[in-house]
Amino acid sequence: KHIYCEKPMTHAIDEAKKVVQKIRGSKTLLQVGVQGMSDDSYEAALKYVKEGALGKVVMAQIDYSRNHLDDFWAGEFDPDVKPGVNLDWNAFDPDRFQYWRRYWDYSGGIATDLFVHRATRIIKSLDLKTPEYVVATGGKFEFSSSKAEIPDTFNALLDYPGGPTVQLVSSMANDRKVDHLLRGHKATLEFTPTGFTITPQRQFAKDMQEITFQKTGAESTELHHRNLQNAIRKG
Repeated sequence: KHIYCEKPMTHAIDEAKKVVQKIRGSKTLLQVGVQGMSDDSYEAALKYVKEGALGKVVMAQIDYSRNHLDDFWAGEFDPDVKPGVNLDWNAFDPDRFQYWRRYWDYSGGIATDLFVHRATRIIKSLDLKTPEYVVATGGKFEFSSSKAEIPDTFNALLDYPGGPTVQLVSSMANDRKVDHLLRGHKATLEFTPTGFTITPQRQFAKDMQEITFQKTGAESTELHHRNLQNAIRKG
């Protein structure tokens, strides 16, 4: 059998290493539900990066933000959840059962449930491995009375050996987007809803032209599942 796993793949880094080791030692295919990887923009971006179209990439930035009124990652309880009937009251508080992303016991919050969708895009675009240093800040700034343990605002800087620095931005209290960019010495690549554009820096503009890439894939669960099925069929 082959495996489709919703993200995040594991709760801890050590668990993830064990999963990878196990899969590599088998003939099993594993796909993690980061459907943005079925958008071909990121594979195409890597091609331009390797060709030197951006020059040395020194920084990348990307975000995933939302906004809520009274509380975040919460809502109406599932009417089928009946504590004491089909939910073990001693094992699960109803809020923890339904909104598990809000609690450290089961979730990494924004880092594991939102940033995973964005960091994978930058990793793919720049063929990044493991960062050398990471610093992150944030807090429960807007929803200070929420039962949630995780922060409603969380930002991180990841330094990779020799560069770049990757900036991840998120708030659950303001959904204004940040431009999704790869910043190179010669040019800047900006991801757009239709693909990306590469715009030369002023100092190199006379020797370079703007490049526009039109994507053919999409952030689609259907495409993502199809990719796994094709891999299974082709072996």
